[in-house]
Amino acid sequence: MRLRNIPGAREEMLLNPFVIQNPMQYKGQFCKLFANDHPIHIEVGMGKGQFIMELAKRNPQINYIGIEKYSSVLLRALQKRETLETNNLLFMRLDAECLPDIFAPEEIAKIYLNFSDPWPKDRHAKRRLTSLEFLQRYQKIIPQGAMLEFKTDNYDLFTFSLEQLEKAPWVLEAKTYDLHRDVALNEGNIMTEYEERFSKLGNPIYKMMIRYLGERLPSKEHLA
Repeated sequence: MRLRNIPGAREEMLLNPFVIQNPMQYKGQFCKLFANDHPIHIEVGMGKGQFIMELAKRNPQINYIGIEKYSSVLLRALQKRETLETNNLLFMRLDAECLPDIFAPEEIAKIYLNFSDPWPKDRHAKRRLTSLEFLQRYQKIIPQGAMLEFKTDNYDLFTFSLEQLEKAPWVLEAKTYDLHRDVALNEGNIMTEYEERFSKLGNPIYKMMIRYLGERLPSKEHLA
């Protein structure tokens, strides 16, 4: 269950140096916040930050932005971030629907989605972070050929996510229905807090890696 009501969490967001304030002003210029031109990877719905912090430690040549909607959850990540000796990780409190308003075209090199809210009711399908609607949002901020990695323990959400690819200009590069038993895909895997918890319960972890193909070109018949 997500923590959403810690007193003072919103105020902390306004003062913490690791939280990007007024992010819209940096659209197309987020590299300036890191003082380099390294590629920027984002995790959408990062929770308490265990996954993205470990990524940042392992990959100093990449800049990371962790995005979380809930202040109280982000506060937990900030408490961990203060002990992390790296300068390639910042956070942002943001609803994922706003991503195209925040980032410029092709500004983000890779996207991670981990244990996203499954929104199980059919009428909420558009809110799922792997829905066609969200894939279209991601397309506005990444270049052709960019990768998105998604992990979940929810079989229905995973199946839904695979089905969405049939309607979008993305190609499935790899998938597994049991990540921790898949030698190839599990190599170098970084577990999130949720992943550790679900794995201890014996739940299989599903993962897919997809690549954005870019805008589909018109056929030769159409051009004739």
